[in-house]
Amino acid sequence: MEGILFIGLQASGKSSFYRERFFATHVRISLDLLRTRHRERRLMTACLETDQPLVIDNTNPTRDDRASYLGALKKARYSVVGYYFSSKIAECLVRNQQREHSIPEVGLLATAKRLELPTQEEGFDALWYVRLSERGFEVEEWNDEI
Repeated sequence: MEGILFIGLQASGKSSFYRERFFATHVRISLDLLRTRHRERRLMTACLETDQPLVIDNTNPTRDDRASYLGALKKARYSVVGYYFSSKIAECLVRNQQREHSIPEVGLLATAKRLELPTQEEGFDALWYVRLSERGFEVEEWNDEI
């Protein structure tokens, strides 16, 4: 079974990428939708118990933020794939203002300060870069560089 972790700033395209690539195949677990960690844990547990493929659609900016998801997915014998959404803060700020439910600018800037590149050593079976361009989403192989 497959568990996917999105990693990136708010308004970097994570939810749009989910809709485009995984909507028909993976359960979406998102704090934006579920609102509490308790609900998030319950939905993730249900997915793991029933072998449902899932996407964790949160910012997951630090190694520590990702560790609990990776641990639970690995314990359930899931293959874990990370998608790092490479983006510029200025572009995210513009897209954030265009969203129906924008977040305060300070929240996006705080996430940017905490953002750490993921590494294979965290337990990912595969890592990918995602870039949003005029042509849409471009997915590239991971190479430990931006």
